[in-house]
Amino acid sequence: MKLNMNAAVLHGAKDIRFEARRRPDLNPGMVLLRNRRVGICGTDLHYYELGYCASFVPDRPFVLGHELAAEIAAVADDVATLKIGQRVTVNPARSCGHCDYCKCGRPNLCPNIIMLGSASTTPPTDGALAEFVTVRADQCHVLPEEVDDGLGAMIEPFAVALHAVKRAGVLSGKRVLVIGAGTIGLLVATAARTFGGVPVAVSDIVAARRTKAVELGADVALDPSANDLQESVRELTGDGFDVVFEASGSSRALRGAFNLVRRGGTIVQVGTLAAEDIPTPVNQVMLKEINFLGSMRYGNVFDEAIRLVTSGRVHLQPFISGVFRLNESADALRSAADKSKSLKIQIQLEF
Repeated sequence: MKLNMNAAVLHGAKDIRFEARRRPDLNPGMVLLRNRRVGICGTDLHYYELGYCASFVPDRPFVLGHELAAEIAAVADDVATLKIGQRVTVNPARSCGHCDYCKCGRPNLCPNIIMLGSASTTPPTDGALAEFVTVRADQCHVLPEEVDDGLGAMIEPFAVALHAVKRAGVLSGKRVLVIGAGTIGLLVATAARTFGGVPVAVSDIVAARRTKAVELGADVALDPSANDLQESVRELTGDGFDVVFEASGSSRALRGAFNLVRRGGTIVQVGTLAAEDIPTPVNQVMLKEINFLGSMRYGNVFDEAIRLVTSGRVHLQPFISGVFRLNESADALRSAADKSKSLKIQIQLEF
């Protein structure tokens, strides 16, 4: 196996280069993956457009990408659970496995997480926009034949949505609103319908996104800037939604969620806001007994996500808007940035 590989390397804002890099070493407990399909996430776009993401500023060039389907190319001598040639998807957040959060079944809250394709570590951790990447064996989830590479690379964003829906509790018969019709918001709406939410409404300020939400199965799409929004909500729900998922990352949208949820209802914050602290209407939280919850990445839902896709209960193919080659990564990122036309742009690796 060759020692070098091709990779799309981020050198700075809007500066991504197709170049040769050394293939990562295979350490104990790890597997070497030959990447087959990689999705572009919102965090990848932040790194590409700004050169950083929130407080994470890379101190050297690095490789983006954390949504992937891959083939196992090699396994360390101490790995017995996986075999060369198996296709897998990956939980890109490698928790430590030893802290209190990991031991109590909440590894997504581990303070020592190492994330693929992220500058949350120093130096940054290289991701999957390359021919090869190494991950710990327990990060891998085997894909059945029914789940092709494109769907396999969609499992990670769907896992974000699935975890958020499970955070909300029982949704059967509940009136649900998803704020934000980006990829994650629409996946949350899909998961909410799968678990019995009715009606499931989606709101977004972009008309094309509202249209797409209905195409993908939302019962109704709302314009949050409309003067008659509150009247529309009353007609649809009576006194408000039972559950509101905020997936837009907008502080204004989050503030509005407290006016749209009914008494005793639940708000789940999924989107990442630009500012760390915003004014919260705590009197509304108290008077209406609102349950205000956060949802961070995935929990332990990857295998469940795969089963839902394999069973045909969840259809992820319509979310894939376009596929590019690795040497077209800059074009792919630019295409992904057009939120009015693209949901999920993916990179196909050829070997």
